[in-house]
Amino acid sequence: MRSLASIVLAFESIVLALVTPVMISVANIRPAVAVPVCLGLFLLALISAGLLRFQAGYVLGSIVQVGAVGLGFVVPVMFVLGIAFAAFWVAAIVLGRRIEAAKKANEQLGSSAPTTSRES
Repeated sequence: MRSLASIVLAFESIVLALVTPVMISVANIRPAVAVPVCLGLFLLALISAGLLRFQAGYVLGSIVQVGAVGLGFVVPVMFVLGIAFAAFWVAAIVLGRRIEAAKKANEQLGSSAPTTSRES
């Protein structure tokens, strides 16, 4: 689960960094506002990717998703990108849990199955 979620956050951090010049040039947002907001979300995404071994990483990652969707009020295309990354985030968590459960079940099957040796 952690690897899928970190991939989503890494790609999202790139998008969040690239939104900064879009906010300045297209949406006419002052750089004094756009830079801290976008680069703050960028850093929060990277920090949360590093903290994914703890529950706090997933909480921060969810906050990043809310912030990315919220940027859509300033740059409308971010509604689409924010919702897409939020969907990837949820999918990474759901699929990651399923993968971990399948690995655990496979390990339990493997440890309980008798081993046989083949001789040539």
